[in-house]
Formats: sequence, C-alpha cells, structure tokens
Amino acid sequence: MIRVLLVDDQSIVREGLSSLLQTQPDIEIVGEAENGKVAVERSLDLQPDVVLMDIRMPIMDGVAAIRTLAKQAPEIKVLVLTTFDDDEYVTHAMTYGAKGYLLKDTPSAELAQAIRAVNRGYTQLGPGLFDKAISHASAKDNNAESSIVTPPELDQLTAREREVLKLIATGHNNREIAAELYIAERTVKNHVNSILRSLDLRDRTQAAIFANKYLL
Repeated sequence: MIRVLLVDDQSIVREGLSSLLQTQPDIEIVGEAENGKVAVERSLDLQPDVVLMDIRMPIMDGVAAIRTLAKQAPEIKVLVLTTFDDDEYVTHAMTYGAKGYLLKDTPSAELAQAIRAVNRGYTQLGPGLFDKAISHASAKDNNAESSIVTPPELDQLTAREREVLKLIATGHNNREIAAELYIAERTVKNHVNSILRSLDLRDRTQAAIFANKYLL
C-alpha cells in the first residue's frame, strides 16, 4: 500500500483528490495539510511514502517545503501537483528534491500511475515541463554567464563521465549513450550512478539541469 499525504491550501481540492485516489486499491490517504509548514510537520510525523504537494500556498510554499523535506526526510518522495507551470517553479521544485511535477488537469488514472512511479523512484514530469526546466536553466545561465563559478564537485568526474553527463542533458537514454560512446549499456548505468553520487544529485532530471548550467 502506498501511503500518501495530500497538501493543498484549498480544502475542496484535497477532498476531491482524496475521493479520487481512495478508489485505487494500492493507495491510502494518510493525512492532509493546508500549507508547506504543516506538510513538513505531518510528513515527519506520519512518514508517508509520497507527498502530493501544491506549489503556491500561504505561510510556507511548496518549493520551501520540498527543500526542507529533502534535508530532513530524504526518503519521502514528493510529487508536485499544481496549476502553475512557471519555468522557475518547475526548475526549483526539481532541483530542490521533488521527484515529479504534474499539472492539475492530469487525468486521475495518470495521476495514480505517477504516484506509483514516483514511489518506485522514477521521475515524472507532465508534457512539456522537462523542456521548461531546461530552458529556464539555460536562459538564466546565459544572463549570468560571466558570474558562474564551476562547482568543485565537477572536478570529481572523469572525462568519460562528463561525456555521459552531456548526453544525459541532451535527452539520450542509456541505450543511446552506449551506442554513441561505443560502450556497454551496463557501463553507462555505472557511469550514471557514479555521476549522481559525485554531484549529490537525485536523478537524471537534476543531472540534466546541472549539465545545462555548467557543461553545455
């Protein structure tokens, strides 16, 4: 059973989501929160598997809550569900630790599938949101290119790992990277794991954003 905490400042939205998701045999709603501060408190208390998090909320917004949970309870997965597809929100949410970002017009069946995928450790992004995150990171970097300081963690990567990271940033999967670099797919997987570990990143989406900022 996947234990889910619902976070939204509108009670009618929480009630609707609860009604929809409770029909799923493998999903249990363990609690609700009306803002990010309460979400953090209840997450630490209830230890849900997945937090379904809104972005714009009073007292503490979703991005701040995501950042706090990533530090205090990194084992809890956060899936953003919001009406806002602003580039900056998407980028910050994913950079600070969210495992997914969906819009509220997502069909209920797809939302349930996304919760399952996030619970298993996969990243879930709504249509077009990956491009928004990458575009925002690239635009921000272009505007402040002269002030960018390369993070020291980048020096830990080997030349091959840098090649793999660049290909991740351009959307290549492991099989495509293996073909591009003439190496085994298992070797690519090892490189990806090493990259994430060296850069202290959670998944390929964060790696792609990082690469667009510092390598491309």
